Amino acid sequence: MLNRIDLRGTASIPRGVLPRATFDVAAALAEIQPLLDAIRHHGAEPIRRITAERDGVTLGDLRVPAAAIADAVANLDPGLRAALEEAILRVRKVHADQRRTDVVTEVVPGGTVTERFIPVERVGLYVPGGLAVLASSVIMNVVPAQIAGVRQLAVSSPPQRATGLPDATTLAVCGLLGVDEVYAVGGPAAVGMFAYGTDECAPVDMITGPGNIYVTAAKRAVRGLVGIDAEAGTTEIAVLADDTADPAHVAADLISQAEHDPKAASVLVTPSAALADAVDAALAVQVPAAKHHERIATALSGEQSGVILVGDLEHGLRVVDAYAAEHLEIQTENARELAMRVRNAGAIFVGPYSPVSLGDYAAGSNHILPTAGCARHSSGLSVHSFLRSVHVVEYGEDALRGVAATVVTLARAEDLPSHGEAVSVRFAG
Repeated sequence: MLNRIDLRGTASIPRGVLPRATFDVAAALAEIQPLLDAIRHHGAEPIRRITAERDGVTLGDLRVPAAAIADAVANLDPGLRAALEEAILRVRKVHADQRRTDVVTEVVPGGTVTERFIPVERVGLYVPGGLAVLASSVIMNVVPAQIAGVRQLAVSSPPQRATGLPDATTLAVCGLLGVDEVYAVGGPAAVGMFAYGTDECAPVDMITGPGNIYVTAAKRAVRGLVGIDAEAGTTEIAVLADDTADPAHVAADLISQAEHDPKAASVLVTPSAALADAVDAALAVQVPAAKHHERIATALSGEQSGVILVGDLEHGLRVVDAYAAEHLEIQTENARELAMRVRNAGAIFVGPYSPVSLGDYAAGSNHILPTAGCARHSSGLSVHSFLRSVHVVEYGEDALRGVAATVVTLARAEDLPSHGEAVSVRFAG
């Protein structure tokens, strides 16, 4: 089922040989740009039109009534509520340790630079409602924003045809987290609503949350007008494993990510051909028994998935660093030691009892992570994502006098003499 790429005996690791899904954001952007332009000029009317066409829902107000959120909480299954509250507790615990405090540096006596960490004022959080309705993404977005101190949080998620409202569990999680500004708008229309505003929804300063390629394209289109967390692609898992790994566990973990989307990527990196064979055998048993077996089989057999055979674990480390997976599992001897040497991954899951699905829900970590190799330069969503660093410079007269000649010299060197004069004039005469 999984394609094989044999890199044994290969010193270099060209990125082009590693499995990766094609993801043409530019083409998607060309499709949705007219919708975004219409929302910018006409507000809610094009949102209602596209929602009727695509979702089969005729919207009155875009905003979900407070009573609907309260009803969703009241009708939540007790077992599901307990699971959600446990996930919220764990995510809060981890993210609370990411709080930043102001830092004051005395450069010279009488001259200080204070670094302040100021939260974004208003954030729009998008929650998908397509193949999988990811209510857990509400937790992963809202909790770090709240801890950062964001004052205004708005959530948007597609309306369900049967109710005209977002998924009930999504609404319930909003209620559990104290978020009462929720909109029944999906896809790129939600991004346009957040970026440009309507008569019901004020424009935001930042948009976060996962979504399909059209949501990603919309975020690219409005980036700069607003901040975004990332241009997210389809989900991916890489597993670095040796022959100590249980092939049934590895197969199950590859399947868990393939379940998301036919374009999801599942990659096994191993020096053991015997393990690769055993994983293939386990997949042959587990995939047909899965609820979403057709979707899973498509993902596992696609160009974005496969087995990469390497010479040894050192070689494997170089491969996973080159791949820079959204989720990376290490199922080897001395797994923690290897994990601490990885440089490029969105999140790393160590050992046989730390599957990616734990991180998706209840490890306490965040599951909004960089995809498509972006872990080489970007991080997952965190409290830091919602904070801006601002330097506050405060120099007294003596402190400025002591550095005046330096400023003047550098200004003249760059042929910007008025920069120097802005300092010199304070000490003239």
